[in-house]
Amino acid sequence: MKKRIALVGGGRMGGAMLRGWAPMADAFDLVVFEPYPSAEVSEIVAAQNWVLNPDPAETSAFDCIVLGIKPQLFQSVGEQTIKHLVSDQTLVLSIMAGIGTAKITEILSASQVIRAMPNTPGQIGKGVTAYWNSPTVPLDAEALAVSLLRPLGTVEKLQSEKQMDAVTAVSGSGPAYVFLLAEAMAAAGEAEGLDRALAERLAWQTVIGAAALMEETGQNPQDLRRAVTSPEGTTAAATDALTAGGGIITLVRRAVEAAIHRSRQLGK
Repeated sequence: MKKRIALVGGGRMGGAMLRGWAPMADAFDLVVFEPYPSAEVSEIVAAQNWVLNPDPAETSAFDCIVLGIKPQLFQSVGEQTIKHLVSDQTLVLSIMAGIGTAKITEILSASQVIRAMPNTPGQIGKGVTAYWNSPTVPLDAEALAVSLLRPLGTVEKLQSEKQMDAVTAVSGSGPAYVFLLAEAMAAAGEAEGLDRALAERLAWQTVIGAAALMEETGQNPQDLRRAVTSPEGTTAAATDALTAGGGIITLVRRAVEAAIHRSRQLGK
């Protein structure tokens, strides 16, 4: 019998999950709850003969509910809509930042909860998702959750729920740090006389190529950085400037700490 899956929230990450699930459409029946679906979400749902926005009051419980809504909306949406879709056997897979399993269990009366934190490169299957499951989650339910997360990219299991805030700060928010670096490189190039469009192309492709090189070679970033850094050369001068007085290392640490702090605030 096909599993019955509900996706609550069809934003960027929810849409990415739908794209990844499309080739698996024969494996389960899917219902999407999204009050303002994008054209793409509507097209994917229609193409796979899935269901969009049925009346929750007329919908029976699901095998798995994926929570892709903003954490600020969880309490109201959870109490008004999601709670009525949960049975004793329902697995709740949450990709919301900050909201812990205790709160999810309390609001939804769910006994099986898995928290996961994907990131935006999951939109093209190049993301990384870390997850943690409560001890009450059976192995088959955990396997179902992993199969739903794998289309987004690499999947990593955590040792404790306490690690989720750090994951949110490092990989969940991490793509923004890389994009900011690309912005800063392009702006610096423009300041030094390069045409803006050219500076952007050079910076963006450098970031893309550097990431691809790490993936292709399997070498760690420290070794790759040292390989391109000749003693007393231009790269050494630049990296010395970036790390002087703690520099970028300290800034990234502060950024991660700030993201962790905000994640914990969202969970209150």
